[in-house]
Amino acid sequence: MSRTTRLIIALAVNLALVAGQVVAGLAAHSAGLLADAGHNLTDVAAVAISLAAVRWALRPRSAARSFGNHRGTILAALVNAGALAVVTVAIVVRSVGDLIHPEHVDGTVVAVVAGAAMVANALVALVLRDGTTDLNMRAAFTHAGADVLSSFAVLVAGVVIALTGAWDRLDPVAALVVAALIMFEAYRLLRASVDILLESTPADLDLGALCDEITGVDGVGDVHDLHVWSLSSEVRALSAHLVMTGHPTLEQAQEVGCLVRDRVTGRFDIAHTTFELECERCVDDQDDPCGVEERTAVGSRQRAPRPSTR
Repeated sequence: MSRTTRLIIALAVNLALVAGQVVAGLAAHSAGLLADAGHNLTDVAAVAISLAAVRWALRPRSAARSFGNHRGTILAALVNAGALAVVTVAIVVRSVGDLIHPEHVDGTVVAVVAGAAMVANALVALVLRDGTTDLNMRAAFTHAGADVLSSFAVLVAGVVIALTGAWDRLDPVAALVVAALIMFEAYRLLRASVDILLESTPADLDLGALCDEITGVDGVGDVHDLHVWSLSSEVRALSAHLVMTGHPTLEQAQEVGCLVRDRVTGRFDIAHTTFELECERCVDDQDDPCGVEERTAVGSRQRAPRPSTR
């Protein structure tokens, strides 16, 4: 099943859930159901944005966007995180008001609707779980997973109210639990999105191990000016200066560069690599990000930049 199909199914289910929960929440005077409806409403927007981002990312690269449109999915995740934060504030305001001035809640209606929503959200989560590391799809899946937990919290509150005929304040408490879940999920998405937009080194990539892998290739004496960043959660890029040993010919240096590329693309899941091949290390005033200088032979000379090949 393609990502587009998965997102279309999730969008349709969430639209139906929002309509049902709003009607039932108003009829039952349930802040919990309305909070869950608000959460699902953000899911509608989130899935719609994710769907648009997936379609956008599939467009071929152009002269204006030589890397393609991979960052579109990250922008979608960032927008989703902001939308979640706004909804959280609205839920908290409504829930605090109901705690101060509680209304009688129809626990039976709340329990039935929340139970149906939990089942529907579980199905959506299964549909959206495609087994990839794509942040955009992960954001949509996380939304659905949080919906399952929030529906469960509302279901428990509804069952308790229906059985006891009291504990009306348990409903806004459940809504606050939902708000906490939403805020946690929004923070995770925001942090991951900002890290990619700031071109941070991927959190799961060990720069030391990467440097060892590069210098372990015969013909490579040193590596510096190393940068690794993410174009999206699934597409990584790397650039580095490689100092060749033995003053090889251009053809020999190119063979070594190809060997390095093969080593790093497979083990470290790097899709795009750019190497500058040097016979002697050029002057590099930048900080060494992975401590290569400390781990390579002492006494290597630094000279003015020389012509290099890629």
